[in-house]
Amino acid sequence: MKENLLLEDCTLSNPNAIYEAKKLFKYICSISGESILSGQQESDWKAPPNDEMEYIKGITGKLPAIRGLDYINEDYEGVNKRSIEWWELGGIVSICWHWGMPPDGIGYESSKGTINLNEALTEGTPLYSSMVERMDEVAQELKKLQEARVPVLWRPFHEFDGEWFWWGKGGAELFVKLWCLMYERYTRYHGLNNLIWVLGYSGEIKEGWYPGDNYVDIAGADTYNPGPHAELFQQAVGTVGKKMPVALHECGPIPNPAEMIIKGANWVWFLTWHTIHVKEQNTPDYLRDVYNHQYVITLDKLPSFKR
Repeated sequence: MKENLLLEDCTLSNPNAIYEAKKLFKYICSISGESILSGQQESDWKAPPNDEMEYIKGITGKLPAIRGLDYINEDYEGVNKRSIEWWELGGIVSICWHWGMPPDGIGYESSKGTINLNEALTEGTPLYSSMVERMDEVAQELKKLQEARVPVLWRPFHEFDGEWFWWGKGGAELFVKLWCLMYERYTRYHGLNNLIWVLGYSGEIKEGWYPGDNYVDIAGADTYNPGPHAELFQQAVGTVGKKMPVALHECGPIPNPAEMIIKGANWVWFLTWHTIHVKEQNTPDYLRDVYNHQYVITLDKLPSFKR
């Protein structure tokens, strides 16, 4: 049985959010249990950044509603340019950040390193200063998107409870402190009001990692296994309650829309990972079926979120 969230149950954690962010968030709440947004992660470090989008369009005749981007390798200019272009096209922007290990790491391999997170969260230490400096650097890039009136599904520190990235290796308590530090600094200090905060669990929802309702707008989980993942969805709902939408923020095989409906896996979006995951874990015929399914929202079906 589908269960829809009431709009009044969905309020952004940041009361100063820009109009476009509020409108987008209300829309996401309104489709919960009724439809699912299609999403695709780009890969500008392994292939041309439009490769996945062109691949999907060529097979399905459609474009995904959500474009996933990554501030990995400090490609700020390119990511922001493509984000603005996607927004102007009528799409939704999601950004994650494979943040290289502080003090000065860059890229995916560095993000899997290990630091003394307790020291990094202690004001006055060199590691704290360097970490906050990197946070501020990215805040300035997100501010450029705010100036362009682009709301962002902001998904920092993803797969934190998997404990393979530096931001999760210190355990739940330190992760929560790290999340709240970024939230407060971005929202209060930098005045970033275009962010919708997406908390991206890994494939197992562990207790103790939830920062609290005042710091999260959308919860999510990911898995690269096939299936509608109704049990994983219910685990996420059991952790955050029915007060916010829940997304499949990363996947390999796209869940079958018909199975999601039957089993009550009410994900508000799926975001297929790039390169081999979209091309080898989903056949062309299956992609065509998914992107043309009545339950699935593609870019051409989105309303306008502009004032």
